Amino acid sequence: MFTSRPIGFVKSPYKDTSQVPRGLGAKHEADGVLAILPEFEAGLTDIKGFSHLVVLWELDQSHGFELLGTPPSDNRPHGVFATRSPRRPNPIGLTIVELLRRDGVELHVRGVDMLDGTPILDIKPLLSSVPAEKLRRGWLAEAEARKK
Repeated sequence: MFTSRPIGFVKSPYKDTSQVPRGLGAKHEADGVLAILPEFEAGLTDIKGFSHLVVLWELDQSHGFELLGTPPSDNRPHGVFATRSPRRPNPIGLTIVELLRRDGVELHVRGVDMLDGTPILDIKPLLSSVPAEKLRRGWLAEAEARKK
């Protein structure tokens, strides 16, 4: 086991979970800032060459977990590991954002779905070798088809 510590904090337009778009067709297009702590600035070297970043963050306002839950995008229960539910055994979130620019320790991004002040645990460049035609959307594709 390890003890996590934030490398920075999110500046987001979302102050409450009810403001974050969710459910079928939800678009995460909000701009935000990943404000990295000064002692980690050297870790941002060369990041500006990447278009998208994977952000790992702490679900610091989520308490407890449910192994089965009914997401807002379906009326059927699904396992927590097949959803993006914040009620997880380990309160870790993952979001892919578009990097717009870097200003010192601030990464200006598009696509935030985190609350303002959310602790950032890690950032990695998005490097996917999976072609779009091979990606599957599981139960979510079935739920979308039922809604049509």
